[in-house]
Amino acid sequence: MTGRVVHPLAPVFDKDSRVLILGTMPSPKSRETGFYYGHPQNRFWRVMAQLLDEPLPASREERLALALRRHFALWDVLASCEIRGADDGSIRAPEANDLSSVLDNAPIRAVFTTGTKAASLYRRLCLPKTGREAIALPSTSAANCRFYSYDALLGAYRAILPYLIDCP
Repeated sequence: MTGRVVHPLAPVFDKDSRVLILGTMPSPKSRETGFYYGHPQNRFWRVMAQLLDEPLPASREERLALALRRHFALWDVLASCEIRGADDGSIRAPEANDLSSVLDNAPIRAVFTTGTKAASLYRRLCLPKTGREAIALPSTSAANCRFYSYDALLGAYRAILPYLIDCP
C-alpha cells in the first residue's frame, strides 16, 4: 500500500563530519528501529565497519558512535514522499530535505548517495540548491544482493576512504 511518509529521523552529524551519505527515505524497518539502515538484511553497517576496520555495531547507540567517531554523516535526500513500503521505484511526489543544516555546519568534503534512486533524486532536487555534485554508490539493501556481491559493494564504498584519510 502506498502512503505519504514524512522523514522521522534527524540527520546524524557533528562539527567533525567529513562525508555526507544520503539514502532516499528510511525503510519501514529503519523507521521502526529509529535509525538509518535498520533492516537486519541491509549491508550498510557491515560494509562500513569492515571498510573502517571497526567492530560491527549492533545497537542504535553503537551505530551512532561509529558514524560520529569515524566522521561520516547520515541523512536522506527526501523529507517526504509517497512510497510503497521500502520500494524506491514507487516514490512519487518527492520533497527534498534542506541539506544546508548539515552542509553549513560541518566540514563536509564529499557527498555520497546510496542507490540509483537517491542519486537521481539528489541530482534533480538537491544539486541545484547545494551546487555540490554527489558520488553515487550502489544500494546496500538486501534487494540489491543479486546485482552487487558483498565484495563488489565493499569495493565501491572504498571511494569514501580518501575523504576520511586525515581525520583525527
